[in-house]
Amino acid sequence: MRMGFSLQLEQSQKLIMTPQLQQAIKILQLTSLELDQFIQSQLETNPFLDINEEPQPENEKIDQHPKKEVDWKEYTDDYDKSYEYSGQRYNAENDFNFENIVSEKASLQDYLLNQLHFTFLNKKHRAIGEYLINSLDENGYLTLSLNEVAEVFNDKIDIVENILKIIQTFEPPGIAARDLKECLLIQLNYLGVTCKNAYKVIEHHLEDIAANKYPLVAKKLNISVEDVQSICDFIRTLEPKPGRNFSSDNNNYIVPDAVVKKINDEYYIVINDYNSPRLIIRDDYRKMLANHENNETVKFINDKLNAATWLIRSIEQRRQTIYKVIEVIVDRQKSFFDHGKKHLKPMTLKEVADIIEVHESTVSRATTGKYIETPVGTFELKYFFSSGIEGSDGEGVSSESIKSFIRDIIDKENTKKPLSDNKIADILTEQGMPISRRTVAKYRDDLMIPASSKRKRY
Repeated sequence: MRMGFSLQLEQSQKLIMTPQLQQAIKILQLTSLELDQFIQSQLETNPFLDINEEPQPENEKIDQHPKKEVDWKEYTDDYDKSYEYSGQRYNAENDFNFENIVSEKASLQDYLLNQLHFTFLNKKHRAIGEYLINSLDENGYLTLSLNEVAEVFNDKIDIVENILKIIQTFEPPGIAARDLKECLLIQLNYLGVTCKNAYKVIEHHLEDIAANKYPLVAKKLNISVEDVQSICDFIRTLEPKPGRNFSSDNNNYIVPDAVVKKINDEYYIVINDYNSPRLIIRDDYRKMLANHENNETVKFINDKLNAATWLIRSIEQRRQTIYKVIEVIVDRQKSFFDHGKKHLKPMTLKEVADIIEVHESTVSRATTGKYIETPVGTFELKYFFSSGIEGSDGEGVSSESIKSFIRDIIDKENTKKPLSDNKIADILTEQGMPISRRTVAKYRDDLMIPASSKRKRY
């Protein structure tokens, strides 16, 4: 067998992930807020990029008016007339004062420490109270044992427990409890509840009422099932996490990427990019390319110019891709926009990808984290891509539509005889949506609706 080297020509096609292509893919999957942040970072690093700031006609009209001098005497008089009401500052005309807007919200610990300072505790006991308050978790529960606290301060456990009881009288009710049972009992005492059975239910039968075993609890307490149910209804009004209102706000604000408006009988798509900065390439840097002869300078300018051009092109390509995807969604889901969730049709990413002639992964990136504002509400684009079943009329029925039907059926059921999953499946089959009991149970769990045994009322 002879072995040797030889040259051979071969033609093939390969997709090379260039930095420009990687950037285009990254830009496509960014949300509106993330895109704005990305553009700001590019403006700081690329001198070729600039924001197209066209003068607004309204601003020109405002500038034509003569500037009015501030009457400081009138300002101080108005300030003196302001008064405090329920923690908010208003003036004599009941106008809101912008001093009410603070940069950060008071934490749970700050709120409790402020109340602790009004107690008649000595310095050492107040230090124990501060230690207990700072040991609370975000839900307001005490995470340390009293023995640990007593060892830290070299004091008796009875004293630590008495200080804890003082803290448990603070607002919000139920604070500084060591478990759910103690939290609910503290709230009963705070509200002045005199029903002894309510205390017994919390102390001994919390697990039973969670499993909806009302007859068993009624038998043990020697009261009627209706009384147990009334007690449980009241217990559900209590707050199991007293500190949740003071937890840090991690709000994710939704900025719709597009708005769908109905004019007469037609739907129109408007891409919501008016607030996004419009990028342009600066002419002064472009002219520098022809005036410089230094190779390093020319290479730097060329690289930055190409990067700026590709960025603007990628942003425009993102806009067009999102528009095409939404256009297909609006065309396929007109019944949903006209009549609501029950008329949502099943749709897959591949179907949309075939229509707009792109890869399925491109549609996935274009719909993740993107929102659309419609006449029936604001939805994530992913919401419209769901599996479904074939109805009796041959039309597809989306899983979201089936969930909506299940919720309606359960809302209208007789609470004394709630419908089983098997019965709900039979009702849906009669309505032209053949579905199994297991699928009903799955969708019911997705809706966070308990089983029939736990929905029963007495």
